[in-house]
Amino acid sequence: MHLRRPHPTPDPSTRSHRHARPRPHGVRAVGALIGVAALVVSACSTGGSTTSASPAAEAALAALPQATPDALSPYYGQKLKWRGCGVPGFECATLKAPLDYSEPGEDDVRLAVARKKATGPGKRIGSLLVNPGGPGGSAVGYLQAYAGIGYPAEVRARYDMVAVDPRGVARSEPVECLDGADMDTYTRTDLTPDDDREQTELVDAYKKFAEGCGKDSPELLRHVSTVEAARDMDILRAVLGDERLNYVGASYGTFLGATYAGLFPKRAGRLVLDGAMDPSLSARRLNLDQTAGFETAFQAFARDCVQQPDCPLGAKAGEVGKNLKAFFGKLDARPIPTGDADGRKLVESLATIGVIAAMYDEAAWAQLREALTAAMKENDGAGLLFLADSYYERDAQGRYSNLMFANAAVNCLDLPPAFDTPEQVRDALPAFEKASPVFGEGLAWASLSCAYWPVAPTGEPHRIEAKGAAPIVVVGTTRDPATPYRWARSLAAQLSSARLLTYEGDGHTAYGRGSDCIDRTVNAYLLRGTPPTDRKRCS
Repeated sequence: MHLRRPHPTPDPSTRSHRHARPRPHGVRAVGALIGVAALVVSACSTGGSTTSASPAAEAALAALPQATPDALSPYYGQKLKWRGCGVPGFECATLKAPLDYSEPGEDDVRLAVARKKATGPGKRIGSLLVNPGGPGGSAVGYLQAYAGIGYPAEVRARYDMVAVDPRGVARSEPVECLDGADMDTYTRTDLTPDDDREQTELVDAYKKFAEGCGKDSPELLRHVSTVEAARDMDILRAVLGDERLNYVGASYGTFLGATYAGLFPKRAGRLVLDGAMDPSLSARRLNLDQTAGFETAFQAFARDCVQQPDCPLGAKAGEVGKNLKAFFGKLDARPIPTGDADGRKLVESLATIGVIAAMYDEAAWAQLREALTAAMKENDGAGLLFLADSYYERDAQGRYSNLMFANAAVNCLDLPPAFDTPEQVRDALPAFEKASPVFGEGLAWASLSCAYWPVAPTGEPHRIEAKGAAPIVVVGTTRDPATPYRWARSLAAQLSSARLLTYEGDGHTAYGRGSDCIDRTVNAYLLRGTPPTDRKRCS
């Protein structure tokens, strides 16, 4: 299941490219829809093994034939009609792709594309496709809000900066599931059920969400997989006139980029996979790894918090988790006011997602301390509610973006459910609570949601080798909460041409987050095609 970071819109007039950027959408559990986040792939081998030992995981993603099938020629030969986007400096167009690649020409999907042409000076290298992750994050929105204006000037000078919203996402025939009022109810559902009644309420919430998605988009829901999105990117590559795809993907975007390399190794150009996922793991193992990742990030926050004069969670790092969990327990019994115009109170699930949201970036820790102080000492939950709303992309009018719907649709199609029944979740609770005493229980229950999905999954865990691809740069952050560092090491070991680049630090992803070493290394690769030495480390 996939987890991602809140996505504030930056003010380009006050930001250098290394700071205050919109954060990539990290992997999140489909269950995160309900108020807790979990993982990169809301699924795994049926029955939920905690290892990657399913037969499918022993096989590598097979490359497609290099020759374009005749039936796909009309798509590869289409001409984009560029027009203004309403955003100065950017152009937009619509790309057609087959809804079902096994039956091209029957039905099409229309995909939103945006670009900002290379500004010069210097010879144009080609197009650079960007994706912020999710799944469900709007690549077009990310391009217009950050990448097209905030990437290093020398990169923007030499590349046309390009983005496509994947099928089912944002401007590309978005999946819809619930209206704003129903989503408000959904995100308040208790993810740590104390009895059979609360367990039934949680299961019913998952079922209602799934039914809403199935009712709105029954055909599209069968064709929003990562493999299909990667094939769409190859059509875009050809239509843009590029022999190879140059790409920067963050978080889930690394899975999308690696999938592209596996399907089209000879067409993979300069690929940067930042905050990497491991496609070979089962979902339950992914969920467990990510639970441990959030615990690692939380312990870093705890050590920092007790050194600050405004830490509301105790004076010793060992007390922080216990005090936060006790606070969550109080909210479970008695929610606190927030001043919200719609009358929402701060319940345990919303408070938990607010804390988790701040784990993605150490720059948010001060804001989290302030929000926790207000909630714990002043009975004011507004700050934590704001963090949760930012994570869910809920606006002040009570409207949600489609990110959470698309997130579930892709996750539940890419792999089978991590758990099939509540009983399986309860059996797994000790392992999850050991991985994270604070977040483990909620993250375990968040992994149940795909059990009720209306469309059968089409994917399985698998390795990606991409034999024959040019060097691929895989970036991992040692204390990344959402995509644990071990995943970067594993993906780099799978990809036959990978170079592992390590950032020793906190937060989710590394490029453009303040490390001159990381930025110089990635820029050298993008601009000159010079990959780093394998296992290079930066801080």
